[in-house]
Amino acid sequence: MLIIGITGTLGAGKGTVVDFLVASRNFKHYSVSEYLTGELIKQGRTVDRNGMREIANEIRTKHGPDFIVKKLFEKAKKESTNAIIESIRNPKEAEFIKNNGGHLFAVDADQMTRYKRIKSRSSEKDNVTFEEFKLQEEKEKQSRDPNAQNLSKCILIADYKFDNNDSIEDLYDKVEKTVNKIN
Repeated sequence: MLIIGITGTLGAGKGTVVDFLVASRNFKHYSVSEYLTGELIKQGRTVDRNGMREIANEIRTKHGPDFIVKKLFEKAKKESTNAIIESIRNPKEAEFIKNNGGHLFAVDADQMTRYKRIKSRSSEKDNVTFEEFKLQEEKEKQSRDPNAQNLSKCILIADYKFDNNDSIEDLYDKVEKTVNKIN
């Protein structure tokens, strides 16, 4: 059984890697965003990127910085199938994946490319201007709060890093070669 955590910047292609592994390798997808969306809905709060960041940080503060990923990791272990957990945003989440036999992938791309991608997917959490996008990214990129998001550190400690400025096929090829190497 192979468990991969995936981290990366906003709009870099994390979901594209997930879709590829689900379709080509029958990975089961476990989504932190889905978990957080469920929590926001339960509490009657707005489902957007800021709400998701706020509730994630609240949960991490109350239950520990790796709580959500631990829950998803336990579900994956029970199902005993190859799994991908998306999206790792706190260094303790990243360390938990790695310390429990998983691998951490990071995806990044040029900022304007990423902004154009999020605008084209038109999800609730991505309906922002370029200035708002940059501000959101800064909030998620680094923090001294051990319970907050720190994408820079997660990317830094990733086992495998993928630059996604080229074609989708190029990204698929990089991911395929890496999975073949570790599996």
